Amino acid sequence: MSTELRDYHAPVWNEPVVLEMGYPGRRGLAVPEAEAEVRAEVDDVADLIPEAVRRRDRPALPEVSEPEALYHYLRLSQQTLGMMGISLFGTCTMKYNPQVNEAIAWRPEVTEAHPHQDDDTLQGTLELVHRFDTILREMSGMDQFVFQAGGGADAAYTSCAVTRAYHASRGELHQRDEIITTIQTHPSNAATAAAAGFKVITLMLDEDGYPSLDAVKAAVSERTAALMVNNPDDMGVYNPQMREWVRVVHEAGGLCFYDSANFNGMMGKIRAREIGFDACMFMLHKTFGAPKSGVGGPAVGAYGCSAELAPFVPTPVVAHDGERYYLDHDRPKSCGKIREFWGNVPVVVKAYAWVRAMGAEGVAEASDISVLANNYMEQGLLAIRGVTRSHPDATSPRLEMTRYSLARMKEETGVDVHDVQNRMSDFGVDPMWTSHEPWLVPEPFTPEAGEMYGKEALDTWIAVLARISDEAYSDPEVVRTAPHNQAVHRIDHEAMGDPTRWAMTWRAYLRKRRATGAEG
Repeated sequence: MSTELRDYHAPVWNEPVVLEMGYPGRRGLAVPEAEAEVRAEVDDVADLIPEAVRRRDRPALPEVSEPEALYHYLRLSQQTLGMMGISLFGTCTMKYNPQVNEAIAWRPEVTEAHPHQDDDTLQGTLELVHRFDTILREMSGMDQFVFQAGGGADAAYTSCAVTRAYHASRGELHQRDEIITTIQTHPSNAATAAAAGFKVITLMLDEDGYPSLDAVKAAVSERTAALMVNNPDDMGVYNPQMREWVRVVHEAGGLCFYDSANFNGMMGKIRAREIGFDACMFMLHKTFGAPKSGVGGPAVGAYGCSAELAPFVPTPVVAHDGERYYLDHDRPKSCGKIREFWGNVPVVVKAYAWVRAMGAEGVAEASDISVLANNYMEQGLLAIRGVTRSHPDATSPRLEMTRYSLARMKEETGVDVHDVQNRMSDFGVDPMWTSHEPWLVPEPFTPEAGEMYGKEALDTWIAVLARISDEAYSDPEVVRTAPHNQAVHRIDHEAMGDPTRWAMTWRAYLRKRRATGAEG
């Protein structure tokens, strides 16, 4: 690869933790004592806190001024987030969020609204949510969408809750207690099925990268409640037998849920309902151009379903009676609430703005570019020493992502995928994503170019991996001791299992003690 790699070095400061900063008496904000007449009216605010939950001692808080706190966290942001390199984050389609969408979502009509306001004061917001509902119906073929779920796992759990309510309404819930999924479907499907009280049947993969139709037929029975599956899966493999899978499950009386977390390569090409699925979900905070944050951050798992399942969706549902928009709470068959209120509206606003700006042609073109970029990258990555592709005998092209393996590199050099991740950051490139557990492919990595990066960025990413491969075979110690150009250095992974050195909770401490044999 002829792409020139520029020198990179992260900013470094010897920054203390905030509890080590400040001086006694220093404050960011001095709150005045309440006037006597106010105190007489409201009494002592401490009386509002029950005796049993009051602190015995003052909390150990840092005493710093507002500028000191601001500068401290700005320096930390430069150390931890300042790289902003090329991020091909697998299975998540981490798109750029246009600033105009942020500006729209920050308008007071959105930020200052309250979900308990009278519907007549929310007509614009309700109209926007309802319009986006109809857009997603068009993209999926479904008859109803709700936006209460807080992310992909929440949407999968919504599907499980709707499945329970549907079978209960038919008097079959006691019988239908099994949900079928695959080992390479998003783990949230199996996890949420178990959390909803179902038994989980997991299908393994054949040589062509997906379970066989015969395996589905063997798993399906009168106990089947639903099928929950990604297509394409997390290795980018598309299962061409999916319509037959759905037919088999339906004939047994089960429902079928299409997890569209990997929808980026399918946008404008496939509609879940036309394949026969009863329900699906979309990641608004990934596929539809809204930013993704950490656990509990801004996210929406848009859940859509057929008219037959619509009575069971969480309430309230944004509806339109021909004259006005309103929140419909009158759904006696509803599975109940999955999350508070009726969804993360600012994320819906951003996703709506993104789709309207793209238009149908733009959405389809983005899908084409995503698939093209992934297959372009494959040519460069497979030319790198030590890199192989999962299921090498499968001849069908991958879609928006591909799972690769560094097992050969590890066998020949001792350098593993985590070493490579650490070394990538030395070149100003975000470390690659590996895969969900369990690692079906040894030493995996799963880049996903999407449509937002140009050819030059993809060439740089490939060139970085090629450079690291050369180092692994010529001077492996350089890779094994990386990173070298970052503000933080290599983590001591051996300490991770030591409960005396690393345990965030008492439960974790006890679990680690048992795992290390310190507790009989």
